[in-house]
Amino acid sequence: MLNPVTDPDGAPFWQYAAQGELRVQACADCGEPRFPPRPCCPHCQSFASEWRRVSGRGRIWSYVVPHPPLLPDYAAQTPYNVIVVELADAPRIRLVGNLVSRPGARLDSFPADRIRIGARVQAVFDERGLPQWVLERP
Repeated sequence: MLNPVTDPDGAPFWQYAAQGELRVQACADCGEPRFPPRPCCPHCQSFASEWRRVSGRGRIWSYVVPHPPLLPDYAAQTPYNVIVVELADAPRIRLVGNLVSRPGARLDSFPADRIRIGARVQAVFDERGLPQWVLERP
């Protein structure tokens, strides 16, 4: 599997995820959450930021099932899904991940034909700290 590429702005996201916490960057002046992380607030242009813990609950906003050609590590797990999740406590924030049957499960563990737009999901983390998603009520 591929590991995330980190930069100075996004590194805290991955540090918190490695601890099993989902956090998003927010402006320390106007309070607006933002993702992807960046140095300046797009709302008030402040450079002050903080990392706020979020519940990890959300809903599936969109999804896709990738098809070949794929990188070898991913091709071995096809068919798998990639979902876009709108966070419940920060609705303008949408995160990308995979819907899995249980924390740490393979990418192909959830049948693509069972994915529904609007389904409620909860963030979980695999052994490397990568966020994944499970249904709130399977």
